[in-house]
Amino acid sequence: MRKDTLALAVAAVIGAGVYTPAGHAGGVSYKDGDKFITIGGRVQVQYYNSDPDNGSSTDKVFFRRLRPYISGSLYPDWVAKFQWDMGGAIGDNEISVKDAYIKYSGFKNTRILLGNVVFPFSREFVTSSKFQQFVEREFVGDSKYGTPEWNMGIHANGSNASKNVTWGAAIAEASIDPDNSRIDFDTPANKQKDFNQGWIIGGRIDYHPFGNLKFSQGDFKREQKATIGIAAYTWSNDGDVQNNKLPPPDTKDTDVDSVAGFEISAAYRNKGFSADAQYNRFDSELKDSTVTGGLYKNGETTLENRMIKGGYMVMPSTLELVAGYASQDADGYKETWNRITFGANWYIHQHNLKYQLTYRMNENKGGAKGNDENELYLQAQFVF
Repeated sequence: MRKDTLALAVAAVIGAGVYTPAGHAGGVSYKDGDKFITIGGRVQVQYYNSDPDNGSSTDKVFFRRLRPYISGSLYPDWVAKFQWDMGGAIGDNEISVKDAYIKYSGFKNTRILLGNVVFPFSREFVTSSKFQQFVEREFVGDSKYGTPEWNMGIHANGSNASKNVTWGAAIAEASIDPDNSRIDFDTPANKQKDFNQGWIIGGRIDYHPFGNLKFSQGDFKREQKATIGIAAYTWSNDGDVQNNKLPPPDTKDTDVDSVAGFEISAAYRNKGFSADAQYNRFDSELKDSTVTGGLYKNGETTLENRMIKGGYMVMPSTLELVAGYASQDADGYKETWNRITFGANWYIHQHNLKYQLTYRMNENKGGAKGNDENELYLQAQFVF
């Protein structure tokens, strides 16, 4: 307990260091006629504790995200942006490339983006990490379990005139890190040499009966808003990267041949109460149809993710209590992986400056019966 208490104290001290004069989510802009440049970013300092039933407790304090960005323009209707993460570097990549694109907005109610952009699938993932009620996303928004992330290609999004119908579409290159325990999407901008390469095409449409509900969680405005959305995609391996160095049953990182995903999601906000629900289904096949292990049985799997979560502002725009349930099942699982999560959020300047406490209880982690684990997250966030 002394170790845990010390780590919590360190996290609190680091979090206090983030408590600086408030910025705003749009960054700081400098303009000269039609020309402008905007500078912004986010800092997330996190304490994490893992306490498995069948193992020793571990913890750490680290930068979950350290993500600056710059955007700007010299011409009307054209904007460029690049964003990188120094908290999410992997392997030989000293930084992790996130948003990096050229955007054209000269068409009415439509924007075209070329570059590395969030793929329009999963409301939970499209909702930025800075606007989340839990410290970490649930299964339905986790890129390790079937949800694409940033992908290199052509993206478009828009709405009808009243903005009660919004849409997104993309065709892009997407990478998968071969691992039979996951369907782990990664952006080609940060790819490793063993990542499977392929093309992904898909889109989404959302209907907002009471006016546009943005991709953000929690209810600060206390106005009735709702949305329901559907999305789908298909990804196919282009054959450029072939791994499979070990013969079955030793192979644990078999090349993925194809993935197809489907989403239905909904959200509701009113009088300080918020709720989000989502269901994802993924059908995936490996190159080797004889492999059984992890998610897969005889080289294929249907992976299903479910989530419902909500919160209530017990002190309007200041203190929110949150709770949720999520589950994951796959053909290769012995048991359904279940999660119960609850926590509290202290908002100082809404999502721009907040402290979050999330406690997650995992049952049958990884689909293994009796593999239970409790996780504690404490995070301080400052967005400018």
